[in-house]
Amino acid sequence: MSAWIRQGHRWFSILFTLTVIANFAVRPFGEAPDWLTYSPLPPLFLLLFSGLYMFALPYTAKGRMSKMGA
Repeated sequence: MSAWIRQGHRWFSILFTLTVIANFAVRPFGEAPDWLTYSPLPPLFLLLFSGLYMFALPYTAKGRMSKMGA
């Protein structure tokens, strides 16, 4: 499961980067449509949750290891 989340996090970051680039690419031609303006938000929230999971993973693994050793 952890490998899937790690791989998903990488793909979410690529998707987020592309949506931000698209926003900046459209700006010189006028105001961007709302759907394009807000398109970076879903990948950003997915990055937040997957990043928090990966951040907490070593701490929860330490807790599991200490319970096994006791």
